[in-house]
Amino acid sequence: MPAKQVITAPAMLGMLGGGQLGRFFVIAAHELGYQVTVLDPDNNSPAGKIADVHLCADFDDSAALKQLAKTCAAVTTEFENVPAKSLEKLAESLIVRPSAASVAIAQHRVLEKTFIKDAGLPVAPFAVINSSNDLPDDTSLLYPAILKVARFGYDGKGQARVKNQAEAQKAFADFKQEICVLEQMMPLDLEVSVVLARDAQGNIAAFSTVENGHLNGILDISIAPARCSAVLKANAQALAKKLAEKLDYVGVLGVEFFVVKNQLLVNEIAPRPHNSGHYTIDACVTNQFEQQVRVMTGLPLGDASLHSNAVMVNILGDSWLTNAKNYSLEPAWNKALSHANLKLHLYGKHEPRKGRKMGHFTVIGQDTKTVLNAALIARSELHIGEN
Repeated sequence: MPAKQVITAPAMLGMLGGGQLGRFFVIAAHELGYQVTVLDPDNNSPAGKIADVHLCADFDDSAALKQLAKTCAAVTTEFENVPAKSLEKLAESLIVRPSAASVAIAQHRVLEKTFIKDAGLPVAPFAVINSSNDLPDDTSLLYPAILKVARFGYDGKGQARVKNQAEAQKAFADFKQEICVLEQMMPLDLEVSVVLARDAQGNIAAFSTVENGHLNGILDISIAPARCSAVLKANAQALAKKLAEKLDYVGVLGVEFFVVKNQLLVNEIAPRPHNSGHYTIDACVTNQFEQQVRVMTGLPLGDASLHSNAVMVNILGDSWLTNAKNYSLEPAWNKALSHANLKLHLYGKHEPRKGRKMGHFTVIGQDTKTVLNAALIARSELHIGEN
């Protein structure tokens, strides 16, 4: 797209994926006057429910892809496991952001880790495991380590902590000997992330560096801005920008970091808006989903600065299990909403399940300590983390 060419509303935009990230994209696109077609095989997909058109088909369905190509001006995705070939096919006739090449790197841990390392960015020591013969013996400095499947692992799935070769062999067998990455476990000080948007001309707008806490491998809480030194926060943003430039990335990108002895290591990249960026909906001038719309349509990037400090807490299906130990008990939304500075976002998913992301809330204010205290009280009132 030439620098001055912009896709104007009410053009139709395409979204591959119908989860909560797609839902927030639809909301942002509608607010800017665009229409949206969602392609997702789930008839109950949260994004499909509110889209102008929902193509209920697989992501590689040729008829659905033809309809997207015929009716949409541009296409994006809400998750990295959409087939790269589908993106390549769509890119033959319309704008696709991010590119299939960028998504292909992010959806395969071997390609991802190798790219990060080759780009000169800091990463934890790792080994590529193509077969059981590649698993190092007990003298390796990689142990203790985490064995991660190369594809389709997320929110702690497809991962196993291993202390030696025997445990690694068992985990590799449990993963049906799929290609894996064996990554050294690092003594973490904390985990942080940066979400940014990069347009086709190379302009970048980065959101604040965020501090993250996980529970059972799933993001539990994000604190913005992160409670670490200004230097560390600035370095995280600089590394995220460098990574986006090396990828020649166009879109919204999430970059996760480990902080080890006050040094940053790139953990993972996500070629889409990120769970840890949900706070931007309520605490930033422009949120990550509006940026996604702006990038794919050629609009100028919005202001990514914070106007309030924020704490975001994920709400999983586990909250429905409390007391009755089944899914019939609705969480006490009234208690959470009694906090005047709390913003609740439920995703419209038709069935709560253990570990399933059903929504989130964000508490905003001018003082991080006060905001965090209120968020932890509301978290307790919703029985988050108790099951």
